[in-house]
Amino acid sequence: MPHHLRTSRAALATSVALATTLALGACGSGSASGAGAGGSTGDTLEVLASFYPLQFVAERVGGDRVEVSNLTPPAAEPHDLELSPAQARSIGTADLVVYQSGFQPAVDEAVAAREPGHLVDATDAAGLEEHPGGAATSTTDDHADDGHDHSSQDGLDPHFWLDPTRLVPVAEEVAAQLSAVDPDGADDYAANLEALTADLTALDAEYEAGLASCASPYLVTSHEAFGYLAERYGLEQVGITGIDPEAEPSPARLREVADVIRDHGVSTIFFETLTSPKVTRTLAQDVGVQAAVLDPLEGLSDGAGDYLDVMRTNLETLRTGLVCA
Repeated sequence: MPHHLRTSRAALATSVALATTLALGACGSGSASGAGAGGSTGDTLEVLASFYPLQFVAERVGGDRVEVSNLTPPAAEPHDLELSPAQARSIGTADLVVYQSGFQPAVDEAVAAREPGHLVDATDAAGLEEHPGGAATSTTDDHADDGHDHSSQDGLDPHFWLDPTRLVPVAEEVAAQLSAVDPDGADDYAANLEALTADLTALDAEYEAGLASCASPYLVTSHEAFGYLAERYGLEQVGITGIDPEAEPSPARLREVADVIRDHGVSTIFFETLTSPKVTRTLAQDVGVQAAVLDPLEGLSDGAGDYLDVMRTNLETLRTGLVCA
């Protein structure tokens, strides 16, 4: 189910008009669980997001008309989220729930049990794929059996938000659902969507220009979280491990990655903010290259700014590590 692999900026701009149509159309469809039956107690709507990138979208589209809560604590690993009983109940009373099916089992279970009246599923909206940005680079033999499955449903890569263009259709769905709950705010949601789309389009242009000419297209990462980014901007991801950030690579896999680094003049290996850098740093030392932090944006660290800020920091890190002109 490939999804606008090389979407043009002009096509992104047209999504604003489509989203406005969706929002206005949603206004005319009645629902038994509007604001009065949902979780809002005042003039703002209660929105639940399951982890940070979805929180960012909900806050930007909802603006002052919503109060967004993130089910995943700051700087926590969202894959392994466990919900408190109160959080599980809130999924049934919130005005809107924005989540990603197949990514956080506890949220999936609570959504199925509580059946929220208004729901946005980013898995459907973003168009997930298997192994974007390169062929599968790790086999099951490379993974530690830690009892967790960190891939999305049907083996799809869940990390779509690292391609900013894929956040646009998610934002469109959020605008449409908020307009269904709060028809009086439809114009505000459409305007907020337009502003967010412009920001994401500008970020996409920065990445396209910044990564257009690099010494090596090989993006060597601690695990395969950056496939959509690689696919969008003409890079090839090489993961030391696969989708699971807690897996341990086999000796054979480490030799394969070392060969890629040597054969293609790779100068930097990238590791993540929420996982141990030990394996990555050891490999970098063994082959004589640098190791640098690349943020997968599953959560937001204190003082990190917002999604746009972290993505721009990532871009500068990539430009340095990939030696881009």
